[in-house]
Amino acid sequence: MIQALARKARQLASDPILRRWLAGRAMGRFPSEPTFARHCPPYLKDLLPLEAELPNTSFSALASEPPRTTIGLPLPGETVRLQPGEEGQFFARSFADAETAIAVHRFAWLPLLPDADPAWVGILWKAWRERFGELRSGITWHPYTAAERAINILNYARRVGLPGPTHDTLAALAGHAPAIAERLEYFGDHHTSNHLANNGRGLFLLGLHLGLPRATAIGAKILLAEAEHILMASGVLREGSSHYHLLLTRAYTSAWLAARRHDRPEAAAFESIVSRMMAVIPRLALPGGFPLIGDVSPDCPPAFLMGLLPKAAPQSDWLRDLGDDRSVFMELRDRVPPISIEQLAADGWLRSDVGPWSGLWHVAPEGFAAMPGHGHQDTGSFELHYESLPVIRDPGRGAYGDTGDAARFRSAAVHNGVTVDDNDPFPPNKPYYDPAFRRAVAGPAPRPYRDENRVTVEHHGFARLRNVGRVTRSWHFDGSSVRLDDNLEGAGRRRLCRRLHTTLSVERTGDAIVLTNGSKRFRLVSDQPAQTRSTTYWSAYGLGEPATVIEIAEYAALPWTATLKIEAI
Repeated sequence: MIQALARKARQLASDPILRRWLAGRAMGRFPSEPTFARHCPPYLKDLLPLEAELPNTSFSALASEPPRTTIGLPLPGETVRLQPGEEGQFFARSFADAETAIAVHRFAWLPLLPDADPAWVGILWKAWRERFGELRSGITWHPYTAAERAINILNYARRVGLPGPTHDTLAALAGHAPAIAERLEYFGDHHTSNHLANNGRGLFLLGLHLGLPRATAIGAKILLAEAEHILMASGVLREGSSHYHLLLTRAYTSAWLAARRHDRPEAAAFESIVSRMMAVIPRLALPGGFPLIGDVSPDCPPAFLMGLLPKAAPQSDWLRDLGDDRSVFMELRDRVPPISIEQLAADGWLRSDVGPWSGLWHVAPEGFAAMPGHGHQDTGSFELHYESLPVIRDPGRGAYGDTGDAARFRSAAVHNGVTVDDNDPFPPNKPYYDPAFRRAVAGPAPRPYRDENRVTVEHHGFARLRNVGRVTRSWHFDGSSVRLDDNLEGAGRRRLCRRLHTTLSVERTGDAIVLTNGSKRFRLVSDQPAQTRSTTYWSAYGLGEPATVIEIAEYAALPWTATLKIEAI
């Protein structure tokens, strides 16, 4: 309790926008937080609570022999190697990152090892059941974790066999359904994230595979209702993360394919949802690879989901799990046309392709990062590729948390934008801020737009600072070069910093910086001296590779204009 109060006090002291809201709330100027019944979405009030149901199905059983060889279990940020007899220690060990520990209880390694030794799967399931099977509390039975664990075990059982004894395992898996339904992650319309949809996916798939009609009905209702909540008009996930869009597309695809196999009435609606989400993906995927804008989920590495991209090979990791459904999914994937660039830009994701250059800009529609969500302080930031080579990259984020590097990689200091006196473009968001308050703080909604050879992003997020006005960034494409012009309205002197992140090799040549990858070279010229330092590009949760940040900082009077240029040489 004391630690929680201290944390809240520190947060209040460091956040003037939160203090402003609290003062206005005390005077009745801002609406109070909407009332809601925790864990019970209004559309389920006649279906909850969910009583235990007896499974009505059968699976082939895994052989009960002990493992004879070592196994490497891929977890977020590390791989754990086990010798036969160490299965109990695996579930007893501690990890530095909570997400790694949670992944253990989700059996998150199982879909990443499609050829996992059945003996190891059986013995690890047995060890988990003995230690945690009856606990029904704590992180091991958090509804998201319980749903993921059940889905991962069931997917393996459908392909290979069910770890036994089969009667006990079926009963244990059926028990996951009421455990999930009891603590559904519903916290009002203002603070419910994609987790509730995944709770529904767990209930729906458990229900279908085990013959649990009430769990199936509740799961279907959640999935259909939450698609309207978590997706924007274009079909893109509302939460500000490209990787999470892939993750939720996979989730809804699994529900659609299962509904289709079981001839469920929801199959057509799920197919429509999946089609909307799939139409977004070609616009997010750049020629040099899929940009990791926003959080990188610990649920699975981005590479595992590349089968969702157009024309991906059937051997792509996730596609191998689909079995007989693979051709059905690939037919839909390859026939869905991409969403129009204008429709997607209206929801905050702007794609532009000009000559050899391709870029992606994320501009949250309100400027504030989505709440709840997985977005970063990336308004005015971008990722830029030249043909099939990423030149300027969004570094992603390698860990969750509100301190240290976890917080820093969410900030504008680790994005390809502009900061004013080291401030982020927008203040931290809160679920109880209403749109009127956000506009009062940050002015009109940001405006991303493009024409034939130019992309422009305008926003007023820094207007919360005294005598600071609109920011305008314009990228002008001309053959093998791109010029970035910045303009900041206002008065007085400020510390202004532009940053660019790259995984190319970096060297200084005279007044220019040269970026190199093999035979491809690019010259970066700026109107002020640039400094370079090492950083990290996160290709998966906890998995990074060397990168360089180029910083161009100056103290300047407002209004301010600045220019830099990147050209292939």
